[in-house]
Amino acid sequence: MLFASLMKTTTKVWLTAATLGAAGAAVLVSRALAARQLRQDVRDLFAGVIDAAPRHYHEAQLIGLPAPVQRYFRRVLPDGQPYLRGVRLRHTGQFKTDLDKGWVDIAGEQYIMADPPAFIWQGTSRQFTARDEFVDGHGRLRVRLLGAVPIVDGTGPHFDQGELLRWLSECAFLPTALLPSERLQWSAIDEHSARLTLTYGGQTLQYLFSFDHQGELVQCETQRYQGENQLLPWRGRFSDYQQLHGVRVPTLLEGMWVLDGQERPYARFTVQELHYEPLEPF
Repeated sequence: MLFASLMKTTTKVWLTAATLGAAGAAVLVSRALAARQLRQDVRDLFAGVIDAAPRHYHEAQLIGLPAPVQRYFRRVLPDGQPYLRGVRLRHTGQFKTDLDKGWVDIAGEQYIMADPPAFIWQGTSRQFTARDEFVDGHGRLRVRLLGAVPIVDGTGPHFDQGELLRWLSECAFLPTALLPSERLQWSAIDEHSARLTLTYGGQTLQYLFSFDHQGELVQCETQRYQGENQLLPWRGRFSDYQQLHGVRVPTLLEGMWVLDGQERPYARFTVQELHYEPLEPF
């Protein structure tokens, strides 16, 4: 009897181990496939970079811009800086899947293109793999449980708006993309803030940008969709600026919603590495 019970128990243990092993293998395979797809999509993304005649930033371009915006560009860009075509970066950090839940560790990589506006971000935690993107004028958010089971696949006008807003705020990594152009204009507010307006792909978006006494961009604020039809205040914070490849950029970022006047952060990222060339997958 004891031997039979032991055999049954051993069989159950082996079956459980085999099931867990198969599940673990499936997760590893799914994440490997997602990583391979990401690399291909990044190659396709950067293949669309507009290679116009090389342009260089000069301080004469700042004439007429609001005072804090002039200080910002003088702070982060050397005179004569070539326009940046794109950037790739890796980060660590924490993320909340729900504002009322706890923080989970996350690591991600992001690829941003200056012209036309586009980016791909992919983040991975123990529980999920998420992908944010704005490509070919459209936004999309996808989330897979354990990197394998699709649980979110969001598209449509609200995602177009949200992802283009993300691209614009994270041009803090691509300061030349924030210089005035046909689609981008600055307007004065006060000594430490200015309004940025972007018109692209049938959308007109605005940010309130705030700068510190040194001229560094420290906060951006806008109205962004949370859910289907609700526009809410959203803020991004930037800090710990460092000189990377000749350009001064933030390495700490925080994203938050403002609900009933209270800031509710949900993302905190620390940049671990950042490169402007070559434009290729990690």
